Amino acid sequence: MTTSSLTSTPTSTPTPHAAWLPDAALDAVRTRSVAVLGHGLLDTVRAELSGAPEGTSARAELVVAVRDAVATPADLGLTTLTALPDPAPHGYVLVREAGRTLVLGHDDVAALRGFYAFVRETAVARLTGAVPADGVTASAPHQPLRMLDHWDNIAVHPVMGQIERGYSGGSIFYADGEVRADLSRVSEYARLLAATGVDAVAINNVNVHAREARLLTDGLPDVARIADALRPYGIRTYLSVSFGSPVLLGDLDTSDPLEPAVEQWWATAAARVYDVIEDFGGFLVKADSEGQPGPFAYGRTHADGANVLARALAPHDGTLIWRAFVYNHHQDWRDRRTDRARASFDHFAPLDGSFEPNVVLQVKHGPLDFQVREAVSPVIAAMPRTRVALELQVTQEYTGQQKHVCYLAPWWSEILSFPLDGERSVAQIVAGEGGGRPGGISAVSNVGSDEFWTGHPLAQANLYAFGRLAWDPTLRAQDVLDEWIALTFAGADDADLTRLRAVLHSVMDESWRRYEGYTAPLGVCFMVSPTRQHYGPDVDGYEYSAWGTYHFADRDGVGVDRTRATGTGFTGQYPQPWHDVYESLETCPDELVLFFHHVPYTHVLHSGTTVIQHIYDSRSDAVEELDGVEEAWESVADLVGGALPASFDARVRERLAEQRRSAIEWRDQIRTYFFRKSGVPDASGRTIY
Repeated sequence: MTTSSLTSTPTSTPTPHAAWLPDAALDAVRTRSVAVLGHGLLDTVRAELSGAPEGTSARAELVVAVRDAVATPADLGLTTLTALPDPAPHGYVLVREAGRTLVLGHDDVAALRGFYAFVRETAVARLTGAVPADGVTASAPHQPLRMLDHWDNIAVHPVMGQIERGYSGGSIFYADGEVRADLSRVSEYARLLAATGVDAVAINNVNVHAREARLLTDGLPDVARIADALRPYGIRTYLSVSFGSPVLLGDLDTSDPLEPAVEQWWATAAARVYDVIEDFGGFLVKADSEGQPGPFAYGRTHADGANVLARALAPHDGTLIWRAFVYNHHQDWRDRRTDRARASFDHFAPLDGSFEPNVVLQVKHGPLDFQVREAVSPVIAAMPRTRVALELQVTQEYTGQQKHVCYLAPWWSEILSFPLDGERSVAQIVAGEGGGRPGGISAVSNVGSDEFWTGHPLAQANLYAFGRLAWDPTLRAQDVLDEWIALTFAGADDADLTRLRAVLHSVMDESWRRYEGYTAPLGVCFMVSPTRQHYGPDVDGYEYSAWGTYHFADRDGVGVDRTRATGTGFTGQYPQPWHDVYESLETCPDELVLFFHHVPYTHVLHSGTTVIQHIYDSRSDAVEELDGVEEAWESVADLVGGALPASFDARVRERLAEQRRSAIEWRDQIRTYFFRKSGVPDASGRTIY
């Protein structure tokens, strides 16, 4: 979807909240004597430990080192090891012995990651009382690519605004139509990301407009400045580029990927980037989607289109990330056989094995568009000979736009652990386990120039959780939230920290399910307002549009028939067992029943209630649960100005009030709409308007 609000782009920004790396989180580490061994990003570790007492490598309480910088345990005064462990590629090892800790990284980037892991574990130990035992702990990233995509525009777009789907102020990269002169906040952002697991950032919108296209040419010196700000924290820079750049930038009259002149154009463009930014990550491309140019204009496939850019990047070890979000957004709502959910599979699955080795196909977690509940995309399992990356959305476009509390880690954990091919989880598939090719995980960032980075202060936890789950998808969402709490509120005393922990879990643990509870039911998707940029209810907002996002509610029932027997055939794109599980009403999960089936309002769910009564009950129950959320937050009012900063508290209260207002509107519109459609009264006798 391409509608968005106009967001201002202030040239100056407030002092940003320290998020999960406040001084207090580092102070607990800086009291130790330290020794840092190695160069490169070890200088970043030294800066973080500024002021800590220096020690020798054999006696310091904390030693941070690159593996190549030390030879034997004796060099470090360790007595329980006969040999130093070798960290896995890109990973680190923590060795604890008699009150001392060694952080040993495979390289300098990994050593920095390991240092932040030690900071995190120190904070969590204080929160939970569980002190790590002596011994060796190894950690390495599960995903080869862990990337955030920024949908930032350099110039404020008349429709898209400064950041498309941005809910946190202006861009941290751009202001007044240029790259910011002061990029200190970008450095602070890179520091936060380094402490989570993210290793790459695309710095501009995938919908590449004319001004942003020039980042590839005369804008390169400024891109290099951004890369300089990210590099000390091990974050690589990517650019979103337009497939139509050869024409858009005025050099050629065609972007046909099979034209030799076009291939040479991309080779020259890529070489020019690497001449300026030696460690540049690569390109991100959205093509033939929502008006963006692509290879279809020339009768070429997406493999043809992707490969010409990939070959340009290959000599420089660059990566091409190619979005699989391709569908017809000029559909006829009268045609019940056309199904937007099918599009990505139909376009890409036949091309498996035809992409260059450095192409990563970026696939949205669901086949529609980052909905609060939709089936996992079958494309992820359909291309074993292609590198595939799972794409998530940290920015809360369809999950409350950072006005509602909606902790997304529980949803992401469900997606990552889902056994899509019947054996391997989504996380295993995109990591290339079990014979596949390694891809990774990416997400759309929720960061802006707002004081709290993410608009809603509690939405910081989503950004933090994305990085942690990309590094280790087996982490429990509740444990990740504990990490964020322990770090963010490290300045609180023990008693206050314990209270804050209980309250934040009460507010956040079930917040995604609560949000789902008062919005679109049972996987039907959308029902959002087009005119308010997908915020708030509008049950028929897209029902007769060209976007292909329908619910087909009528007097008899609701839902989209995607079965092979009578519908669009989408269920046939899934491997077993889901091929059959989703096809049958007997086995289709309740939470996806309207995604896959058109059913009568009286259809009885596995839960034992009818579809219509579920709609009535769940909307009301979810709003009532907000009473407990608000009461929980009110219970720590006495901490405001101390453990809980006053500005943090004020912003949360403002957002909770808006969440309640919006949730009530969702509840009343959804319930009233379906009563008027079905004529079936609410068995509880609650008011329907």
